[in-house]
Amino acid sequence: MLTLSDSRSTLPYYTSEFSCRSVARAARSQQTSWKLSRCKLPIQCQGASMPSVVQREVLTNRERLKLDTTDDTTFYDQPRIVQHVDGTFRRKVSQLYRQTIPANGAVLDLMSSWVSHLPDDTPYSLVVGHGMNAQEMERNKQLNRYFIRDFNKDPSNWAEKDNTFDAVVCCVSVQYMQHPERVFAEIHRVLKPGGVCIMSFSSRLFYSKAIQGWRDNSAYGRVSLVKQYFQCIKGFTEAKVVTEVELPSQSLTGFASLQAKFSSLVSGSSQQDPFYAVLAYKQQLQI
Repeated sequence: MLTLSDSRSTLPYYTSEFSCRSVARAARSQQTSWKLSRCKLPIQCQGASMPSVVQREVLTNRERLKLDTTDDTTFYDQPRIVQHVDGTFRRKVSQLYRQTIPANGAVLDLMSSWVSHLPDDTPYSLVVGHGMNAQEMERNKQLNRYFIRDFNKDPSNWAEKDNTFDAVVCCVSVQYMQHPERVFAEIHRVLKPGGVCIMSFSSRLFYSKAIQGWRDNSAYGRVSLVKQYFQCIKGFTEAKVVTEVELPSQSLTGFASLQAKFSSLVSGSSQQDPFYAVLAYKQQLQI
């Protein structure tokens, strides 16, 4: 069960004198001037989508700044084989993926690491990872392949093809994007029409590497910021916010129980990491 601001609507497909291939070509060339009198009905063509266009800049130059201005490649040079959020957060994000990403779908895991948090009991046709440290990516057993790229230097023109993925996910890393508008435009480009993008985050972060627009914001402000990242790209649905994910009932036993108790003692508190996710879908092209 997900707590969403509202549910995703499903739109029907219609037939037309225009072929899906023609619409797809028009989307790529951004030709939107059609003689609508030729249409039998308005169409929403599977396989065609809105072009990936940045409509406005969300961040000011100042809001893109980081306290640590050293090269990100150097910062991530050493592998960090650790968990960056607690077990409850990780179970929630896995459950959200389970309930949102279609089985046998193709998934792109952005700003990933040695673990992708995709549920082990769900099959995927393809899982591609992106990260900054090859040693971490090599340890990620869920990936079919991966690529290394610094989005803060090269946010655009990824090698991935248009309309490739059923889902693009990014867990606890959106706060480090200095050019989110360009990254989200690329996300829109590589998503299949109807594909979903899920950005999840908590209160934990590498503070010196987070952008000022994130550091200076409240939790509400950070959620609003990610919603604006989606809204600045032409062709995403209205962004939805998820703060509660109902987990399957389970009782921790044995080592898992001891591990949970130890984590609580080390932190000095039983308080859980707050869970936030913002998601949106790539719109179908309507004419």
